[in-house]
Amino acid sequence: MEANSFTKNAILTLVLVGTCMAVGDSILTPAISVLSASGGIKVEFPKMSNDWVVIVSVVILIGLFNLQHFGTEKVSRLFAPIVLLWFLLIGTVGAINLWKYDSTVLKAFNPANIYLYFKRGSHNWTSLGGIMLSITGTEALFADLCHFPVLAIQIAFAVIVFPCLLLAYTGQAAYISSNTDHVSDAFYRSIPDSIFWPAFLIATAAAVVASQATISATFSLIKQAVSMGCFPRVKVVHTSQEHLGQIYVPEINWLLLGLCIAVTAGFKRETMIANAYGTAVVIVMLVTTFLMVPIMFLVWRSHWFIVFLFTGFSLLVELTYFSAVILKVDQGGWVPLVIASCFLIIMYTWHYGTLKRFECEIQTKVSVAWILGLGPSLGLVRVPGIGFVHTELASGVPHIFSHLVTNLPAVHSVVVFVCVKCLPVYTVPAEERILVKRIGPKDFHIFRCVVRYGYKDVHKKDDNFETMLYNGIVRFVTCEGMMEFGGYSDSEEYNTVTSSIDGEILPGEKELVHRRGSLMIPPVQANHFSIETTDEIEFLNICKDAGMVHILGNTVVRSRRDSNMVKKVAIDYLYAFLRRLCRENSVMLYLPHESLLNVGQIFYV
Repeated sequence: MEANSFTKNAILTLVLVGTCMAVGDSILTPAISVLSASGGIKVEFPKMSNDWVVIVSVVILIGLFNLQHFGTEKVSRLFAPIVLLWFLLIGTVGAINLWKYDSTVLKAFNPANIYLYFKRGSHNWTSLGGIMLSITGTEALFADLCHFPVLAIQIAFAVIVFPCLLLAYTGQAAYISSNTDHVSDAFYRSIPDSIFWPAFLIATAAAVVASQATISATFSLIKQAVSMGCFPRVKVVHTSQEHLGQIYVPEINWLLLGLCIAVTAGFKRETMIANAYGTAVVIVMLVTTFLMVPIMFLVWRSHWFIVFLFTGFSLLVELTYFSAVILKVDQGGWVPLVIASCFLIIMYTWHYGTLKRFECEIQTKVSVAWILGLGPSLGLVRVPGIGFVHTELASGVPHIFSHLVTNLPAVHSVVVFVCVKCLPVYTVPAEERILVKRIGPKDFHIFRCVVRYGYKDVHKKDDNFETMLYNGIVRFVTCEGMMEFGGYSDSEEYNTVTSSIDGEILPGEKELVHRRGSLMIPPVQANHFSIETTDEIEFLNICKDAGMVHILGNTVVRSRRDSNMVKKVAIDYLYAFLRRLCRENSVMLYLPHESLLNVGQIFYV
């Protein structure tokens, strides 16, 4: 699959479609949840204009999104009690309505009624779009899947969510069978008058909690997309020191707020939003099913028959609902399609432009042999200081360095090629985060430093990135000298054997070394195991005191003159516009502004 470009593009497109539809879901969920909850006001005040309901909903949405920058840590303890109280409320009200009005609606659980229902005409088929809404919202259970065990979510669904939903919907059916004129607002009408206002408050609070779950899920999706190079770099604020997933993305937050207000004020009624909501959820379900096929084959190693049964049954249900909701595209279903299309264009264009820029850097990189041929002075004046050359390449010498030394007559005494990689794993342990490797002989003082992050790793503002890099180099030099003292002479061999410099000591070395601070120092004659190593560490300290400079490549990609119109628009206009909007690498890594040096270059793709 990796060797086939069509397969890779197909999977990438499918994942981006699902992601964009999930973002659309996070826009429609707050809109329909808050608007539905606020609609209870009209039950008590029938003469009130629907515009007032919309105004109340917009005010609640503005308050909800303005609270995001505080984080959910302080109020999240109330979420579980509110949701539990909500499910117990709707389950109890449903049971009362079943007992009070018409318990014969339980006949609906007979599977034979499916055939009878569709036999009555095509109108019943199109009504599946409304029936679809009875299962939407339960997907919010999985919005925070990384924070809870799978078993806990399964128990919550089977013991509380599913039974309470069945009681709630069958209870409303029983109420409607006796009050056919209350179909449009059956939920609030079916609530006893004595608990109406407490139920209204609980419903509003539950709508806020459900909205919060989808908003947080969107923040997490965008952060992971940024880490995978599929979305422009945005500011990510970690609102909790204990929970990695509690993040806040200001740009996305205000974008979601604007779109939520537009949808709420534009449609004004739940019916139109419900059609859009159902379309988004069904497409997310379809994409999830299609993506489960390679997961079951390649990751779980499932038998083909099990994969066939799962896929066939899932598609039977989902395509049936999809055929119903797609007929309501002109009745509001176009909203998630338009939103998802805009996000898809942005994400795919950013990924395409980033990939082309990386390919250009790969093709124009300089071999290490070129540096070795320059000699210890690199053919230039070596000035005191440490120069961190940032690059996306984990091997070779980036073109920006050769471009720099070609045009400037001096280079720093210590040169470090820094490569920050976001790996497709949840987290990288701190002791395995930095990998250091020497380039050339010791008198060259050239290193390569690869810093690895998972897509859920925290990179806070108080992280001193350049100090972390410098300490990693010092630890490498110290450990390299220790390995030579123990009989090893090749730093490449050491780097391969112990890729984790801060990791555990190799089994044969426990009697030779012990930890002192963050360094591994031999217990006896530590100052005599390598005079050369001591001199190099002292040299590094002198260069650090002289100053540290971060050299960043400002690579610009442009389309060739013979490129087609689509490529020219995508690269020269949309991708260039997104690059101007997104955050710079120096801001993402919290590099000091006064020690930055940008090296510009243009590539034509």
